[in-house]
Amino acid sequence: MAFEGLSEKLQGVFKKLKGKGVLTDSDIDEAMREVKLALLEADVNFKVVKEFVASVSGKAKGVEIHAGLNPAQQVIKIVQDELVGLMGGTNSKLTYSPSGFTTIMLVGLQGTGKTTTAGKLAKWLKSEGKQPMLCACDIYRPAAIDQLEVVGKQVGVPVFTDRGSKNPSDIAQRAIKDAHIQGYNVLIVDTAGRLQIDEALMDELKALKKSIRPHEILLVVDAMTGQDAVNAAEGFNDALGVDGVVMTKLDGDSRGGAALSTKSVTGKPIKFIGVGEKLDALEPFHPDRMASRILGMGDVLSLIEKVEQEYDDAQAEALERKMRKNEFTLEDFLDQMGQIKKMGGLASLIGMIPGAGKMKDDQLEQGEKDLVRMEAVMRSMTKGERRDPSILNASRRKRIASGSGQPVSMVNMLIKRYDESRKLMKQYMGGGGKRRMRMPGLPGM
Repeated sequence: MAFEGLSEKLQGVFKKLKGKGVLTDSDIDEAMREVKLALLEADVNFKVVKEFVASVSGKAKGVEIHAGLNPAQQVIKIVQDELVGLMGGTNSKLTYSPSGFTTIMLVGLQGTGKTTTAGKLAKWLKSEGKQPMLCACDIYRPAAIDQLEVVGKQVGVPVFTDRGSKNPSDIAQRAIKDAHIQGYNVLIVDTAGRLQIDEALMDELKALKKSIRPHEILLVVDAMTGQDAVNAAEGFNDALGVDGVVMTKLDGDSRGGAALSTKSVTGKPIKFIGVGEKLDALEPFHPDRMASRILGMGDVLSLIEKVEQEYDDAQAEALERKMRKNEFTLEDFLDQMGQIKKMGGLASLIGMIPGAGKMKDDQLEQGEKDLVRMEAVMRSMTKGERRDPSILNASRRKRIASGSGQPVSMVNMLIKRYDESRKLMKQYMGGGGKRRMRMPGLPGM
């Protein structure tokens, strides 16, 4: 997971600071040296690191301590604020045309996930109430057109293609006319890429830009390539003038330096991040939430939003009624496991839970395995047993274990997790609000 190494190192630095009652200038200098090394190891641009550390150090020395904060907490707050500023300060939204029809042009090198991102963006736009259409303007790679048609079908969005044309500008202009006629209000233009920035690529993209006058030019970069992604962003912006960046593969084993360097080096904000292979794994980028995750503080707002995408009002109200009547059953527990799968599994959620980000990979892997095993156990029960777990005596548990291929201890563990989840949800009930009820317990935790 991106930032995992950086997050661990920064938390180690702050742990040392918390052990000191009073912070001297030398304590801060030592901490900043460690922060500097951690950022450089995360592949953050050297100039960015130098400016970041100097700013934090200057603000931390002799700063007035806020009420309720100890000196170490004050330093952490300064680091958090600087991280937020480094990544752009606030969420940068898409710019839509006031006329009602918006054209978005996606550009980038080959292999960054541009075509898949086009599909993800279309799906996200649909969730925002837009009617998007995709346009295939990569005339050099036939597989790109096929791929765009596949993702378009998967997200339920039409794709405009013209395999006979060799002029991307003509294709895009006709796509705009077609989208207008059919009543679509956003056109996403997927363009050709190269293995590296060259004059021919830029000339073609400049001609396309001049022809269709896009309201947004989004550059798609691969977080896994580190500073190469930042260099690509700088090159595209200098030649083309981009409006924002979509950073893909931020869920992978990347060091995350590109996300921390892009805004400072190019002046262009990260607008979206790709956090998985599925077509719903595209999220608006929030600098403040990302800073909290890097510092191990979780990202509760994103977690709530993710859950709310899966739980509609009717489900939330039904769940609330069941809890008020103490009718939360193993069938509901099984349904929650299904919702966790839809949200990308524990791995995609764990970093958003305060404190849970410290879980090791082997612990997380074990949690995922336990979910699979518990699901097998529940599917070996009868409906009556899932609806009334109190009838699960020793002989029934033995039969269920045999039917699921799991030991009796796994059946017992499931019942224990179920009881814990019920207690947790009763605590949510104490809040009395639907907002809280829409944040169910996580069976795998």
